[in-house]
Amino acid sequence: MASKQFHVMMFPWMAFGHMIPFLELSKKLAAKGIRISFLSTQRNVQRLPSIPQDLVDNIKMVELPLPSVDGLPENCEATVDLQDEQIPYLKKACDGLKAPIEKLMQKDPPDFILFDIIQSWIPETAAKFGVPCVLFSAFSACAAAFIGPPAELKSLNQRTKPEDFTVPPKWIPFPSLVSHRPDQAAAYLQHFYSPDITGLTTGQRVATTLEGCDFVAVRSCLEFERAYLHVLEELLRKPVLPVGLLPPRSVKNSHVDHKFSATFNWLDKQRPKSVVFVGFGTEYKMPVERVHELAYGLEISKLPFLWILRNPDGLSSSELLPGGFLDRISDKGMVSLGWAPQVEILAHPAIGGCLFHAGWGSIIESLGFGHPQILMPMVADQNLNAKLLVEKGIGLEVQMNKDGSFDRDAIAKSTRQVMVDAEGEALRLKAAQIQGVFANQDLHENYVNNLIQFMTSYKKKEKDHQKPIEDAKK
Repeated sequence: MASKQFHVMMFPWMAFGHMIPFLELSKKLAAKGIRISFLSTQRNVQRLPSIPQDLVDNIKMVELPLPSVDGLPENCEATVDLQDEQIPYLKKACDGLKAPIEKLMQKDPPDFILFDIIQSWIPETAAKFGVPCVLFSAFSACAAAFIGPPAELKSLNQRTKPEDFTVPPKWIPFPSLVSHRPDQAAAYLQHFYSPDITGLTTGQRVATTLEGCDFVAVRSCLEFERAYLHVLEELLRKPVLPVGLLPPRSVKNSHVDHKFSATFNWLDKQRPKSVVFVGFGTEYKMPVERVHELAYGLEISKLPFLWILRNPDGLSSSELLPGGFLDRISDKGMVSLGWAPQVEILAHPAIGGCLFHAGWGSIIESLGFGHPQILMPMVADQNLNAKLLVEKGIGLEVQMNKDGSFDRDAIAKSTRQVMVDAEGEALRLKAAQIQGVFANQDLHENYVNNLIQFMTSYKKKEKDHQKPIEDAKK
């Protein structure tokens, strides 16, 4: 569809929830003949999934040396490596990549650069070289719409206190549930409107990217978020293009590491749609006491489960889980520490639902297999995504305590309701129906085609606009 000289530079924020969608979009574009330069640091590039052999000629992974910053631990090049309070130091190091990226643009000018919400200096840099810049949002459209227009991000106007973030904003003109839990609203307010060690607030960074970009691309589709996409375009007063959900490639013939053979052998013995898949992503670091409460909740639910448990502190199973837990659930569940092949697990016919953190990437993967959602949002945009799924009737949010903690009985009750109780039947049916949108590869390929057509047309208009100026100079 596009000629090989068409060159797109990709520069995601250094969080895997951002880098992975950027890489997925890179693959989609590369498969259509577009040359990709994917920018990140050496350690991040090494940790990203390998490029399929049929795309290696069109995707160049460009390793940038991350500047040293006081307060940023050595070899910590992504948010997953850091505690929350250390992330501003990563932002400061990322700001230090401006000079090397300018050199890259000068040496091999791209036709477009797709960038992220944190790198607020990209529009100015791109303009310096006459390169159109595109903000690619890896978030849901509802989360982007909740953030609001640039003016609202620069200073507190309509929302001035934490309670204002516990209700849908006034600029959403239709009935909506999208909002933050009270325990997270204060953290959101602090995060977006208080300057960090870089001297900027997150709100200022996002406002600058929204104002400076030429248009916005969103990992979403009209079939699921039409109303929120329209709100976003009204707020920004510039083109907003859904690029589709970027669902994972088919896993039917994928190779699964032999280390997980026991996991899949166990799944093979379970009844269809009987197992709850439990996971909380890469970013959230669950305290041990909450790990214990979750474990007890799964145990008393009396449902079979497969729990992929992140273990950032390298604790043993006996240190991380309640005493005797693994013995008590040996005939009912499995716990796997660390990384696991999530998509392949979700594709297994034994999986019947997901107890999840409501990360947008995991939602896309799990609904691609029609799994209903038991939702326990923990950080960032997860609250907003969870409310969207409740609004759509395909998810149930676990009742949390006022401080954001949770108890075992609420987990067990919600899990049983979604998985087996009669009152969850409508939810299970809707989740199965929405699979037709989330797993529709042709639908989402068309969104990528539309993006390419838009970029091609944009470049042509840009050249046509420049031609009279060049003729006048002769």
